[in-house]
Amino acid sequence: MNGLGQAQGGVGGPSMARSAGIALVLLLFLGNALNYVDRQVLALLKPTLEAEFGWTDSDYAHLGSSFQIAAAGTLLFVGWFVDRLGVRIAYAIAVTVWSAAGMAHALAQTVQQFVAARIVLAAGESVSTPAGLKAAAMYLPVKERSFAIGLINTAPNIGAILTPLLIPPFALAFGWQAAFWVTGALGFIWLGGWWLGTRNLKPLGDMPERARVPWGVLLSDRKTWTVIGAKFCIDAVWWFVLFWMPDFFNRQFGLSQGALGWPIAIIFTLAALGALTSGGLYPILLGKGFSVNRARKTSMLFYALVVLAMPLSLFTGNPWMAAVLIGLGLFAHQGFSTNVFGMTADVIPATRVASVIALGAVAGNLSGTAIIEFAGWSLTNGLGYVPMFAICGSAYLVALAFIHLMLPKLELAVGE
Repeated sequence: MNGLGQAQGGVGGPSMARSAGIALVLLLFLGNALNYVDRQVLALLKPTLEAEFGWTDSDYAHLGSSFQIAAAGTLLFVGWFVDRLGVRIAYAIAVTVWSAAGMAHALAQTVQQFVAARIVLAAGESVSTPAGLKAAAMYLPVKERSFAIGLINTAPNIGAILTPLLIPPFALAFGWQAAFWVTGALGFIWLGGWWLGTRNLKPLGDMPERARVPWGVLLSDRKTWTVIGAKFCIDAVWWFVLFWMPDFFNRQFGLSQGALGWPIAIIFTLAALGALTSGGLYPILLGKGFSVNRARKTSMLFYALVVLAMPLSLFTGNPWMAAVLIGLGLFAHQGFSTNVFGMTADVIPATRVASVIALGAVAGNLSGTAIIEFAGWSLTNGLGYVPMFAICGSAYLVALAFIHLMLPKLELAVGE
């Protein structure tokens, strides 16, 4: 974080500035991890909740799609919210909202009450990624930004690794309500660290922490639509895996709730490796003399090819091999996704990053809604998981083709 310390040398000296930069990355990492802990609990408790409340596959799909639609609707305003209030205040409000909503699941007794809790949870959690990417763009130099984004993008996987290992046995021991109470309460602990740890941050150069969102310029820029289209293609895969994989292993291999944790943990461990390696690959390619354009697109092509292993999980009778193959798919997803985030931070002016990322997340949540509902329909009508895995295998090559068509040459934004 030496570059960050130099860029913020006016904040009480280089040592304090360096500490503030490290604290920022750590807190964004933990906040992003908690985000996925709270949203994954429902999927892991599906067998228990299904038995207790008599849910059908369609009921479960509607719970997922209500989250996606609520997040998509909220994300229309998230960019404005973060850009106008600044990262520090906006993120604190968001974590307060989603932590309270996570705890509220413990009080739900009907599908409608679960839906209400999911909607509020989605509204709060939708702030996390735009706020995190804006923070990276505003406070981290270009050379450090890619690695930091990769590290922050690893956080959801850490949450998704620990949650299936800890929550099912915890719920079996103390009840499903306790799982929601405890995971929701963690966010309030994080808030104290956020408020103290970010108090010394100052933006790079003369960038304002709060700015008006130029919507006319934003929506007329091909770079904005490039991010939107790429996120629409790839985020469906992430939401499908996050929401349906516990059911896939339960249905396909007969694993009980208590046994679901390990294959899900394998999947998200590989996803975490994808996020970490992608953050390092781009600067390595730049160091070898690749242009910004060639380095980004070469990285994306690598991950788009790796994801082709994912549909092979349908043809194995071994749950561990299936977990590895699906994990390779998420390894590729996180690698590709980190490069999309890095591309956004590189080519979009920092004052507009949160708004563009939010619009991309709207598209991703809508495609996630579609695949979650499609999965419920496919399973109800006897088609199984084949159509969804076919979509997953092709999504990234389609996304890369779209990026190249829209932006044949990626270039750093003016002033970066």
